[in-house]
Amino acid sequence: MSQYVLRRLLIAIPSLLGISLVLFVVLALAPGDPFSELATNPNVPPEVALALRAKFGLDDPIYLRYLHWLNAMLHGDWGFSFVSRMNVDTLILQRLPTTLYVIGSAQILALLIAIPVGVYAATKPYSLFDQVANTLAFVGFSLPTFFTGILFILIFSVTLDWLPFVYTTDIKGTGIHWLAETIRQAIMPVAVLGLFQAASMTRFVRSAMLDVIRLDYVTTARAKGIGQRRVIIKHVMRNAMIPVVTLIALQIPAVFGGAIVTEQIFRIPGIGSLLISSILSNDTPVVMAVTFVFACLVVLFNLIADVLYGWLDPRISLR
Repeated sequence: MSQYVLRRLLIAIPSLLGISLVLFVVLALAPGDPFSELATNPNVPPEVALALRAKFGLDDPIYLRYLHWLNAMLHGDWGFSFVSRMNVDTLILQRLPTTLYVIGSAQILALLIAIPVGVYAATKPYSLFDQVANTLAFVGFSLPTFFTGILFILIFSVTLDWLPFVYTTDIKGTGIHWLAETIRQAIMPVAVLGLFQAASMTRFVRSAMLDVIRLDYVTTARAKGIGQRRVIIKHVMRNAMIPVVTLIALQIPAVFGGAIVTEQIFRIPGIGSLLISSILSNDTPVVMAVTFVFACLVVLFNLIADVLYGWLDPRISLR
């Protein structure tokens, strides 16, 4: 297993280098100048603006700028935000925990819904429960997150006044009160992302279970007198979870994309809203760092999926 993980790590490194190169070239060729405000600011002398451009190497060839950026990243220097006037790594670390908290909670909610519902629907195919679950799943992944987010705000914030629709990290109070308010304000964004992911996962879990549950070895296990629950949990679910893990890993980019929209709707101070504001202000170092962080998280979750493959099916780790 250790050699299997090492091989996956060696594959991840050139993948990240390739992603960083593509991101850097695209941003370098994109229209806009991070120093456009300085050029139009009468309080900044032209020689000062030119000196700053030379200091940050904005007039160098693209390949030199990329090599300088890569060398700085390897030494822990993520650049400087021209808009926020602070180091990019400090800016991201302030917002990353909030994004991971919302996305992680949404994924846990999606799994808690999709796995039991999909498994039970597969054991009772074409029953009333199966039909209702399929209908709700179709409705769930047909509605975009920005629509369900606004709908939740109208129902639970405006009409019922149960939940706050603006997420804030500056919660007054400590202890139980602080924890309760943190959970309360995260309910709607987590539900919006979690229900959207659960809808597609439910259909996939059901399909994977139906494919495995009809195999000969499952019939043999039942013929030996093994109970239905044990057959489902021990013999069916473990093999059916392999394609489900693949789906979860492939959905990670979509989760982060949905998180960007959800953070804008609920005013969550995460790296998704930071990315949008940085794009609008042409803050290239922040845009580059945030998109690279997203890429690293996607590669990380795919690496975790590869490790889970080896745990679910030991034959995979030997390939």
